[in-house]
Amino acid sequence: MEREILACIDEKNVDYLQSGQISKYTFPMERKKAHENKVSHIIIRFFLMAITPDNEILYLVQKRGKNKRSFPDCFTDSASGHVIFFPGLNLNDIKKNAIRELEEEFGIPPKAIQKMIFYDLNVEKDNFTTEIAYIFFGLVDYNVNLTPNPSELEVNGSRFYTMEELQDLLENEKFVDYSKKIWKNLLNTDITTFFKKKSNLEEEKKNKIALFIGRFQPLHFGHLHVIKRILKSHDKIKIGIGSSQLSRAKNDPFTGEERRQFIKVALEKRKISPNRYEIFDIPDIFNATKWVDHVLSIVGEFDMIYSNSDWVRNLFRNKDYEVGKKITIFKKKFNASNVRNLIFRNDKSWINLVPNEVVLLIKKFKGIERIKSLH
Repeated sequence: MEREILACIDEKNVDYLQSGQISKYTFPMERKKAHENKVSHIIIRFFLMAITPDNEILYLVQKRGKNKRSFPDCFTDSASGHVIFFPGLNLNDIKKNAIRELEEEFGIPPKAIQKMIFYDLNVEKDNFTTEIAYIFFGLVDYNVNLTPNPSELEVNGSRFYTMEELQDLLENEKFVDYSKKIWKNLLNTDITTFFKKKSNLEEEKKNKIALFIGRFQPLHFGHLHVIKRILKSHDKIKIGIGSSQLSRAKNDPFTGEERRQFIKVALEKRKISPNRYEIFDIPDIFNATKWVDHVLSIVGEFDMIYSNSDWVRNLFRNKDYEVGKKITIFKKKFNASNVRNLIFRNDKSWINLVPNEVVLLIKKFKGIERIKSLH
């Protein structure tokens, strides 16, 4: 059997997952070692529903096998499991882990999943170790063929349940506590709010104002390329400085005010009128479910959100906001992490990735020395 390498994280860094900074804080560790040393690691929980032609909602519930180490013979979510470590791990990679677990446990192929959304993050503690659960909801074909895996779950109890049947299970059978709470919430929720189709009104939007969120640690030519592309199809751009309160740290060396100056001098140099942009500080609140509303309270109204972060895109899409297509330019090269690493290694090629006026500010702020000391 191939060794399973888990995506692990130090407990002190768990809050950073709430802001989508996954790859920066996760590290690989063999499953047995992670459990023995009680190292926190990432898991997924997938909750699947189906809608019949008669508009009846069915809920796919799994019953864990008797041989399971934790919660044996208990009802739980539709599928769950560990997240396998991957360099550059992001939300889409974690989604793929959920899809893989569903296929391994129920035999449901990816093509049968009609829609899938990220719902929440939950820190779970049991007798063994801390697990950080990425929770997903999914809509699946109502007539999909289920082939429960007997080595993973109890076959007879793992199936689709009607609303009444699920209510009876929740009242009378043993459940994994974390899953029980979510199923109860789903029973009291109109699930079409999660899976509704976009309305025709969205196609009529004029898209005058765009929102673009980045951390700009520091600003580079990739950021400028995105901003200029957005301004070609929008009258105005609102630029959000993400994690604005963080500074003088390895991944966040520059202050919010320094990053604001990076943006202003770069746009002024390119003769972009101040009437066409606004800059907003967006401090992180480390709460994925409340973050979009937090952003809206700061930036106000806009017609479309742009971001190359899958995390940001998913959170806004879940709130039914229009999300623009990704605009990228040599992503591995024009990347703030790459710029900082080049500075740390005394590789002067970083100067070619950053506007000259920003280079001058970095030097003025003693940013080169700061980055080296923080590394």
